Amino acid sequence: MQTTDQTAAPDDMDAMILESIEKWLERDVRPHVMDLEHADEYPQAMVEQMKELGLFGATIPQEYGGLGLSATTYARIVEKISETWMSLSGIFNSHLIMAACVTRMGTPEQKAHFLPRFASGDLRGGLALTEPDAGTDLQAIRTRAVRDGDDYVIDGAKTWISNGIHGQCFALLVKTDPEAEPRHKGMSMFIAEKGPGFGVSKKLEKLGYKGIDSAELIFEGYRIGADKLIGGVEGKGMQAALGGLELGRINIAARGCGIAAAALNESVKYAQIRKTFGKPICQHQAIQLKLGEMATKVQAARLLTYDAARAYDSGQRCDMEAGMAKYFASEAAMENSLEAMRIHGGYGYSKEYPIERFFRDAPLMCIGEGTNEIQRMIIAKQLVERNPV
Repeated sequence: MQTTDQTAAPDDMDAMILESIEKWLERDVRPHVMDLEHADEYPQAMVEQMKELGLFGATIPQEYGGLGLSATTYARIVEKISETWMSLSGIFNSHLIMAACVTRMGTPEQKAHFLPRFASGDLRGGLALTEPDAGTDLQAIRTRAVRDGDDYVIDGAKTWISNGIHGQCFALLVKTDPEAEPRHKGMSMFIAEKGPGFGVSKKLEKLGYKGIDSAELIFEGYRIGADKLIGGVEGKGMQAALGGLELGRINIAARGCGIAAAALNESVKYAQIRKTFGKPICQHQAIQLKLGEMATKVQAARLLTYDAARAYDSGQRCDMEAGMAKYFASEAAMENSLEAMRIHGGYGYSKEYPIERFFRDAPLMCIGEGTNEIQRMIIAKQLVERNPV
């Protein structure tokens, strides 16, 4: 079951890609989701299939071997995958944010060296921003990079890093000048490949978001060449991080749409099968009210997400649009997953149905890529900035 989608249709090539992904999801993903989810097992075979589909190069320009997809088509792909198993979208999303940092701000040499390897999926990784004492407040990070000849020496730690175990390369945010004012001018970002001095902790256990590896990264005397400083200039790290997070928030919004839609679709099916008091529960007004509300949230979340994606594609600043989409779609995922559990009753609480997975996955959408509290602050600040008296 699908709600009506009145947004602009993708072109023929994008439609073919979406169709291929839908077939892959039905053939190779859906039958195995329950087992992998409950075992919290890394989906290695699916990762190889995602490489073949080109998902690790989805938004990387074609000149570097990527698919060069628009953010709008990318959002559709993420939504579709998240309807089936949200964890899979996280494996290539964090990777593509890293790639976006290089695409937007890397030197020509960095682009030529890294982007083709990113696009093929042979070199995979993610975004290393969060620290034990610095989440949303990125300017509070403590990981330090000190110049030493043609290298930098990095010490510090990052936590909750997606692809931390199975990834090989990360966009690493550090302090190159801890005394700089304002603080963001002392922040830089490196393309950091694993090697001596770069350690990884065990996989962090999570409520949901199973299968994908989240880990702590440890840097102790990690030496990296100055040629790996993104853009080749210190002090641009915060700018690189925020640019990447715009795409990341569109991804989170699309994931929220996928979870919200999956919760709705399962509820519509179940409500027609389950009977109480002599009739299907979809004929009870109480259930109809829930389904109507859920369907409206899905469609509103989609429209906000595609609006943010179009703004991103146009090259304009879109932190307000991405913030609105991320905030609303993630809350829709939370609310729809809870309503789906209520509609399913005891079965919604059972691991035999996917409802409990939606219920566990949805909260992360409200936290990841900047909490929803921060999103509302960003929206308000942008409203004032764009509408001066």
